[in-house]
This record gives sequence, structure tokens and C-alpha cells, in this order.
Amino acid sequence: MKRREFLKKAGAGAAAAVAATTIGAPAVIAKKRYVWKMVTTWPPKLPVLQDGAERLAKRIEQLTDGRLKIMVYAGGELVPPLGTFDAVSNGTVEMGSSAAYYWAGKTPACQWFAAVPFGLNAQGMSAWFHGGNGLKLWEEVYANFNVIPRPGGSTGVQMGGWFNKKINTLSDYKGLKMRIPGLGGKVVAKAGGTVVLTPGGEIFTNLERGVIDATEWVGPLHDLRMGFYEAAKYYYYPGWHEPGTYLEYIFNKKAYESLPKDIQQIIDAACMESEAWTLAQFDSQNGAALQELITKHHVKLIKFPDEVLNGLRKLADEVVEEEAAKDPLARKVAEDFKKFQKIVGTWGTVSEKAYYDIIQKKYPLQV
Repeated sequence: MKRREFLKKAGAGAAAAVAATTIGAPAVIAKKRYVWKMVTTWPPKLPVLQDGAERLAKRIEQLTDGRLKIMVYAGGELVPPLGTFDAVSNGTVEMGSSAAYYWAGKTPACQWFAAVPFGLNAQGMSAWFHGGNGLKLWEEVYANFNVIPRPGGSTGVQMGGWFNKKINTLSDYKGLKMRIPGLGGKVVAKAGGTVVLTPGGEIFTNLERGVIDATEWVGPLHDLRMGFYEAAKYYYYPGWHEPGTYLEYIFNKKAYESLPKDIQQIIDAACMESEAWTLAQFDSQNGAALQELITKHHVKLIKFPDEVLNGLRKLADEVVEEEAAKDPLARKVAEDFKKFQKIVGTWGTVSEKAYYDIIQKKYPLQV
């Protein structure tokens, strides 16, 4: 009897367990899966920039347990490199990777979210986005285009660029054909130069053939890979035009908001992880690449004369004011940026600057 009672209870327990598993199973099976497309402005296999976009896609797929799979296309593979914003805005694709200053023709306010000449560095930009009003303003600007932005990380202070003529005075910019985007490009134009905006994949050919006389891109890591040292004589620093250039991940608003809340939060968290990863890659690799350019390829590294930098700064102030005056939203963003930079700059004077003034002799430039 005891044996029969035991088997009866055991059978009932097993049946209950199976029933519970069966009842719970549809909830797991019913979880919807999504397949998205991401287009970028970057050339295929470009370190950090294109690699970062592909890394983000993999991280989101991992963190969502495969519920969101993102197919990544480099510039030109699905849409033109500078067609990224439009593709996301009109819903052709769900997301993109680029830099906000490329869309100045759509709204002048977007330029402040990428780089401002003599503006905030990477640390300052991050503080503005996450500790100030930067990201809120960015979302406000892009809302008019059905787009949601997320900071994609910074390149850090960029290099001044590659030139086939020396820049000894501000007047040397007159007649200079230079590939340079954003507010920095407007400063060069104000100095008398001609701005030529081309995607990254076309820069070397244009420089080599004389279509342009000079170009900026990012920094030593990329400049070495792009082979600019084979097409230009002089490598200038510092990158006054882009002191802390920020990248962006952009999302079609309808696509983003159609996702479950937990996946939206995963995307946001993964973007912040990518933000930290991006700057770490540039900071960790630019130094070695710079030394290779100097020692192996005998690149002539030159600092812009103080006279030139002072002149460019005055022109930059004029350009920023002119762009801010174009519409109320640009003015709103510019004023907030200016106020935040003053606060951060005051602190930086007694922190970052004071520290680097002390240690600079310990780490001299190995030219």
C-alpha cells in the first residue's frame, strides 16, 4: 500500500511539473525577435569607427539573447556614406552610425553635438551629454526628423591635418582646398580656403591627385592606415577644429519605440558601453601609430604657429555666432554649450591643465 501511495504521489508530482513547464513554455516561445539594419558613414573595416558599429551590433544581440539582431553595412554598401541620416529618418533602415556635423545642411544646431572649434574635449563633451543638458537638447533637435540620438564615443583631440604646403600665417589658408567638415570647415572658409566635403573612402585619392591640398581625418591610428603620409608632406597639430569629436548612433524613432522597454534599455546601456570603448581605443592606439609615422615613415610633424591658432580662434568665435543666429534652436544649443564650457573650463584650469603642465617634461615628443 505504501508503495502504491508513493508511486501515485510521484506520478502526480511529475505530471504537475510537466504541466507547469508546458504552461510556461509558450511565454518563452512567444518572445518576438527583431532584425534591424544599421548603415554607417565609415569605410569597411575602418578601425574603431566601423569596428565599433559592428561590435555594438554583436553586444546588443548578446544582451537581448538574440531577440534583436542587427545587420551592419559600411558606407556605400547599402546607402551612400553621407546618406545615413536620411536612411534612418525615413525608415529605410532602423539605425545608423555617423557624426552629427555631417547634417548641418538639415539643421545648424546639430553641429554642436559633434565638435566645436576650440570647444569641449572628450571629457567635457561626455560631461555635457550625461551631466548637463547636451543629450536632452540633441534629442530635441533630432525629434523633428523622427530620429533618436545616442552618444557613440569620442575620438579625443584630433590632429590638425595633412598639408602639401606649410601654414606659417593665417593668409596661407587663402586658396587652400581642404577636406574638413563641420564648424571647422566654416572657419577655414572664412580664412579664405575652399572646403571640399568627401567621405573617408575618397580622401586619399583626392589628396594624391591634387583635388584637395589638405585634409583632416581623425588621428594617427587612422591616418597611418589611410596612408596619408604617402600623399601629403606635413602633419600638423593640434586639432583646434575638433578637440573632442563625438560620434553618434541614431535610431528611427518609430522602430526604437516599437521595441519592448527592456530592449530599449539594453540598447541605451550598450551605447554607453560603446562610448567608453571608443575613446579607450583611440587613447590606447594613437601614441604607437604616431611614433610609427615619425620613425618609420619620416613624417614631418609640425605644430601650428601661435599666430595662426590665435587667428583661427577669432574666426571660430565669429563662425559659432553666425551659425547660432541661423535659428532659435541653434541659438538655444549654442548658449547652453557656451555656459557649460565656461563651468568645465574653470575646473579644467586647476585640474587637467595644471597636471599636464607639471608632467609634460617627463613625456617629451619623440620626433
